[in-house]
Amino acid sequence: MDPAIRPEHHALVASDRVAGTDVYDARGDKIGYVERFFIEKASGRAVYALMSFGGFLGVGEDHYPIPWSKLHYDTSLGGYRVDLTEKDLEDAPKWIDGEPVVDSAWDERVHAHYGVPPWWTP
Repeated sequence: MDPAIRPEHHALVASDRVAGTDVYDARGDKIGYVERFFIEKASGRAVYALMSFGGFLGVGEDHYPIPWSKLHYDTSLGGYRVDLTEKDLEDAPKWIDGEPVVDSAWDERVHAHYGVPPWWTP
């Protein structure tokens, strides 16, 4: 079959369609959007979504790396639903001035904050 006319596979999504996707809280209220996401080089596994919360027109936004396992795509919203509150983000690790030094201690701190196992565990 010609790749140009293959039907879309709905279990997959292109990276350019993830960036900019809205994120909603458990009640269905929009709380931010996915600015970009990060994959682990060797496995290709999605690890973090860099979420933008707050601000207006890009000014005053805070950026948080959220473990990918916390996002759940909700077809009725056309975006990702997370079980996060403002309180969850108060002490959450932020993404400040570009990329942080990402090492195993940083990874463990981010995952521990959100109560999910690190991405490298089975």
